[in-house]
Amino acid sequence: MSLRIRKGDKVQILSGRDKGKSGKVLEVLLDKQRAIVEGVNIVKKHMRKRKEGETGGIKEIPIPLGLAKMALFCGNCQRGVRFETKTMADKSKMRICKKCHQEI
Repeated sequence: MSLRIRKGDKVQILSGRDKGKSGKVLEVLLDKQRAIVEGVNIVKKHMRKRKEGETGGIKEIPIPLGLAKMALFCGNCQRGVRFETKTMADKSKMRICKKCHQEI
């Protein structure tokens, strides 16, 4: 199954404690239908020192967020939008914003 949101896309969060925030997708977990977004859904994790040069302590890491809770961000509309895919003459696909009809 292909996903509509890919690594490197800019997305806006639709629900949850980070509602309204936007960020770049760092990784998409295909089997779990989740994605890790930069600067969103950050938790504090207590880490133990494992190696000689490594430091322990409390570290802030992003955890995966469900794909249903995010929408692709349109730079022209400045918000998360629905989009459609359009096949061009050279068989390449392009994502188009349904609101402003511009390429995302």
